[in-house]
Amino acid sequence: MSTGLYRQECAITVLGGPTVVIDLGGLRIVSDPTFDEAGPHGYLTKTAGPAVDEDGVGPVDLVLVSHEAHPDNLDERGRAFAKAAPLVLTGPVAAGRLGSPAVGLSPWASRSLPRADGGGDLTVMAVPAVHGPEDGERDTDGNVNCEVTGFVLSGQGLPTVYVSGDNASVRTVADISRRVPDIDAAVLHAGAARVPAKFGGRPLSLDSRGAAAAAAVLGADTVVPAHYDGWAHFSEGLPEIELAFHEAGLSALVRVAAHGTWVQLTR
Repeated sequence: MSTGLYRQECAITVLGGPTVVIDLGGLRIVSDPTFDEAGPHGYLTKTAGPAVDEDGVGPVDLVLVSHEAHPDNLDERGRAFAKAAPLVLTGPVAAGRLGSPAVGLSPWASRSLPRADGGGDLTVMAVPAVHGPEDGERDTDGNVNCEVTGFVLSGQGLPTVYVSGDNASVRTVADISRRVPDIDAAVLHAGAARVPAKFGGRPLSLDSRGAAAAAAVLGADTVVPAHYDGWAHFSEGLPEIELAFHEAGLSALVRVAAHGTWVQLTR
């Protein structure tokens, strides 16, 4: 396991599973922290721990939680990590369950926080996500499976970064792209997660072809795949992702580095 992550000016690294560290505007942002070691988590099984642990990540300015209902997106140590952060942004239902310091944002709502680089504010917009097939049964809040939130990070002079969360809907990505037409980089949860008891085993997150389609719709210059390994319920991995982008003629967009290794971003 890596001993630590040096601060970057503008970069992304995947630690394994859904956990991504984004250094942007002088801030360190962690999405969907999962730091437990491999082992069973109820009906899900974690097959690998993170490339970097909590100590290696160091002080964090903001945690993004797409949803807290499933342990592959917020496990026990990840939950403790989030609770110790200065600020957690998530959906309203998840914020109510997590308590302080979580703040709930409904889709299209934003929260701004001052950047450490003196460049003004970083704005975080919550965007919708569909955690399963479009025709999946919806709960009383209109969510498929559970409430899931994606995020768009932006600021003056910074690349605009989309973090999908566990979204399986290309239609939803198209809606986001219409509202935010200038996305520069996208972190896509792309492991085609499947649980036999849910929706007939259909994907609960983007499959590889869906990820390629989402990238084409977004028009982003950089795509960082995440949430395709580390858990047994992923049905597709990096080879399938790279093949789908190759077949779509989009291989030049994909940035893959060893977990815990930085992918540099440019505006």
